Amino acid sequence: MALGLAARRAGGARATWRAAAVPMSTAAPTTGAAAPQAPQAPPVTRVHGGLKDADRIFQNLYGEFDYSLKDAKKRGDWYLTKDIMWMGPDWIVGEVKASGLRGRGGAGFPSGLKWSFMPKKSDGRPSFLVINADESEPGTCKDREILRKEPHKLIEGALIAGYAMRARAAYIYVRCVASCPAAPPRPPTHAPPAASSRTRPSSWTAR
Repeated sequence: MALGLAARRAGGARATWRAAAVPMSTAAPTTGAAAPQAPQAPPVTRVHGGLKDADRIFQNLYGEFDYSLKDAKKRGDWYLTKDIMWMGPDWIVGEVKASGLRGRGGAGFPSGLKWSFMPKKSDGRPSFLVINADESEPGTCKDREILRKEPHKLIEGALIAGYAMRARAAYIYVRCVASCPAAPPRPPTHAPPAASSRTRPSSWTAR
């Protein structure tokens, strides 16, 4: 309070000094002349490395659309996936290398190079693809939104990556605590799926 009062007093003294120092003009003001306007700053243009908003990989992280297969295909999921897999594992790894795709971790390791480390010929031991959706970093909340609202991108990516690395199966590591909110409700236009009558074979093990 005292600091603000002192500032106002100092400002008033400076304003009085400026008024006394500038001579007052006795000429009559010109009528009809427009007051000069300050030049306006040009509009800010946002640039995202040459990419448009439609080029975003994840286009439904805010849940604006449904996460069903039908709506996911409208956003480009499962586009030419079969044709890509027909090209073979080595071709896929080569394309990922050429794309410059890197991991989103701190190291930014090239994805294609990492995929190429997997053995092309098995020595009898199976290979597995493990997807880390743990969100163990402090303040991380990115994986859960992909799992909830862009699940087909995850499944399609796991299919292509696992095939390219000749993996036998894929495992998604998820850790959910009590504070995790429930999955977003589906729009009312979608009927709830019917209960399946299939049972799990006894030969399956819990994964």
